[in-house]
Amino acid sequence: IINHMAKLGKLTVGIKDKPTIMGIINVSPESFYKNSIKTTKTKISQTVKQMEEEGAKIVDIGGMSTAPYLKTTISEKQESTRITKAIKIIQNSSNLPISVDTCRATVACNALENGVDVINDVSGLKYDKNMPKIIEKFQPSLILCAYSKKIVGTNHVTETKRLLQESVKIAKSVNIPKNRMIIDPAIGFFRSSGMGFPFTKIKSSWVDRDIAVLHNLRSIKSGFPLLVSVSNKSFIGELLHKEKPDDRLYGSLAAELISMANGADVVRTHNVGATKDILSVYKKLMKNNKKGL
Repeated sequence: IINHMAKLGKLTVGIKDKPTIMGIINVSPESFYKNSIKTTKTKISQTVKQMEEEGAKIVDIGGMSTAPYLKTTISEKQESTRITKAIKIIQNSSNLPISVDTCRATVACNALENGVDVINDVSGLKYDKNMPKIIEKFQPSLILCAYSKKIVGTNHVTETKRLLQESVKIAKSVNIPKNRMIIDPAIGFFRSSGMGFPFTKIKSSWVDRDIAVLHNLRSIKSGFPLLVSVSNKSFIGELLHKEKPDDRLYGSLAAELISMANGADVVRTHNVGATKDILSVYKKLMKNNKKGL
C-alpha cells in the first residue's frame, strides 16, 4: 500500500508504520473528560511540556466541548477568548505545532491570526458557511472530519467515505493542496440523538458504526493520512459497561493499538505517555514481523 504523506504545519504525518501522537488540551471546563481540562496558565504550560516530553508531536486545543450528548454551546467570543489565551501560553512553553479544534469561522480566524498551523473542524468545513473563506485566506493544514447535516443510513463505511470526500472537495475548492489535508472518520460523532453540535444523526446503532469504521480504516483512507480519536470515547464505555470516561484508559489503549494496526497515521489522545508506550511496542513488533521473526 502506498502511504500518502501530508503536513500538519511543519510536521510530516503519514510515514508508513510511524504513527504520530497528538495530545488533547481542553480549555473548556464543560468537556466530557474532566482530566483533560486545563484552564490556568500554569496547568496549560505544564501539560504541554509534559505532553512534549511524553512523545506528542502536536497539540490540539479545544475551547468548547463538542460531545454530542452534552449541552455545551458557548458564544464564539468566549470560545475565541479561551483559545487565544491557550495559544499564547503554549507558544511560550513549547515549539510543538498547534491545532485548533473548532467549527466556527471567527474562532478559526482568530487562531490563525495568532500563528496556529492547523484547523481541526469536526464538521469537515460544513457547519459554518464562512469557514471555507477563512481557510482560503490563511491556507492552513486541515483535519477534516466526517459530518452530515442530514441523517445518514446504515452503510457505515461507504457513508463515511462519501462525507469525507465532500469535505475534501470543499477544501480543494479553496485551494488547499492535498498534502495539507488529513481525514478523520469522526468516532463518537454519529449519534441517534444529541444536544451539542455538530454531530451526525444516524438511523442505526452508533456503537456498531464506530466499530465498523475502525475495522475498515484502510479502505476509508482513500489516499489521505488518517487521524483517529478514540480516547475515552463513549463506544469504549458501551463495550466495557464503564459509565465514567476516567475508567476507559485500557479500552482506549486497545482501540488505539487496533487503529494503528489498521492504518491510522495520527492518534489524537488524552493519554500521551500511555499511547507512546503502546506505539513503541507496536513499532518494534511490526518491524520484527516484517523480518519474519
